[in-house]
Amino acid sequence: MKLTFLDISVFVAFFVVVVFVSMYKSRKEKTGEEYFLAGRGLLWPLIGLSLIAANISSEHFVGMSGQSAGSVGLAIASYEWMAAITLVVVAFFFLPKFLKSGIYTIPEFLEYRYNSAARAIMAFYTMVIYVGVTIASVLYSGALALKTIFGVSLGTAVWWIGAIAALYTIWGGLKAVAWADLFQGSALIIGGAIVMIVGFAAVGGVPEFFRVNADKLHMILPADHPVLPWTALVIGLWIPNFYYWGLNQFICQRSLAAKSLRHGQLGVLFAAGLKLIIPFVIVIPGIMAYQLYSGQMTGPGGTFDAAYPLLIRNLIPVGIRGFMFAAIAGAVISSLASMLNSASTIFTLDLYKRYFRKEASQKSVVRMGRSMTLVFVLIGCLIAPLLGHPKLGGIFTYIQEFQGYISPGILAAFIFGLFIKRAPARAGMVALLGNVPIYGFLHIFFSGAIPSVTVVKIAFLNRMAVTFALLLLIMGLMTLLKPLAEPVKLPVRETFDMRPTPAVKYLGIAVVVITICLYIIFW
Repeated sequence: MKLTFLDISVFVAFFVVVVFVSMYKSRKEKTGEEYFLAGRGLLWPLIGLSLIAANISSEHFVGMSGQSAGSVGLAIASYEWMAAITLVVVAFFFLPKFLKSGIYTIPEFLEYRYNSAARAIMAFYTMVIYVGVTIASVLYSGALALKTIFGVSLGTAVWWIGAIAALYTIWGGLKAVAWADLFQGSALIIGGAIVMIVGFAAVGGVPEFFRVNADKLHMILPADHPVLPWTALVIGLWIPNFYYWGLNQFICQRSLAAKSLRHGQLGVLFAAGLKLIIPFVIVIPGIMAYQLYSGQMTGPGGTFDAAYPLLIRNLIPVGIRGFMFAAIAGAVISSLASMLNSASTIFTLDLYKRYFRKEASQKSVVRMGRSMTLVFVLIGCLIAPLLGHPKLGGIFTYIQEFQGYISPGILAAFIFGLFIKRAPARAGMVALLGNVPIYGFLHIFFSGAIPSVTVVKIAFLNRMAVTFALLLLIMGLMTLLKPLAEPVKLPVRETFDMRPTPAVKYLGIAVVVITICLYIIFW
């Protein structure tokens, strides 16, 4: 797609505003708490929009939209609607415990519940995943999306995305990221809404769209569906959901920075409400694209991943294309900035300050955080172009398989430790360390990755569920055989405002009810 001077001007103006405002708002961040947790003063609108901006990236605009155009249809929206219910649970169960303890990082909580070794193991896992997988993946998939839609070269797009994200993240830490997300999160929702509205007009209106695409508008797919069987929804999808939204540092960091429990919970529930909207601005347009351009996607050289790019290329007028360019680039940049900030937070607080320089000053801590942000973005930019290698099986497979090696164990350690007060430290260690060999065994023999040794092919979500169940079973047996003499007492931050707000409860119930209604409507 050819971008006009007006499109490029809109794009540049958008990011000039984003970078200027985020750097101005974060110009006074001097201490570790200010730099890594925005002085623990984030309000709920910033938290909610920042959560969505950190989450939505190119895999939504390209991958999720492409899946909806293909065999999955609307059912791919389960990743969003089930996330809304997950966020309600996070707001009422995980978040109060985390805020009350005053932690900076998610691995820090494992030290309070189990021991310092558990914290170090999770910090190490998180660093490997962030640097080797998520940062590089979001750079690659984001650059690929911009190349596909707007014709920007892959290498150029990788370094553009990395440079813009690093600029304001290095400068102002989490507060800069949150303020940038305010603009970028709003832009991606507005941009998606524009594409949806234009798309409905192109297909002949809402009633015509629902009539023609009735076969694609089902949330529940057969148990033998190759991509998203209903069994994976019931069992497997909850594991990556709870790990991602409740225990993933780059998502949780903005809620850990909440001014009060009320602002934290309202922010998370605001994000849950926005998750209910996302399928309408990303998944539905993918189905529209199939209705309009199925021949271009299924013909020689075609791909379902071209669904969203085709809509923009053919339906969006000059000028608005520049805004869409900014919205999609902003979605990628906000995700990357969140990952960079969280990776530097974990390295600095969980590793550097604990094992390399325990007496580091606040100034030294902030300096190290900034330095590591730069190092991580450079590593990511160098790795990203390599992820297109066919042996990796696609970027989605690359991300999900690597997550399977850590997320079931981390979730098991947290869930078991929170519910079972007498679970010993060894149980937590077994969950964290046992995840790798158990999931590795299932990956080798039950994924189809190596046809010669595959016993039977099991979807990755179900393999994660099996790993999670086995780890819980082992932890339960260890606790029965040798429980702690006394329940573990977690630290309490006395000065933090933990007063509950009645309205929050009703908002959470409303999100759950609306989600259930959506499933019933599109059964």
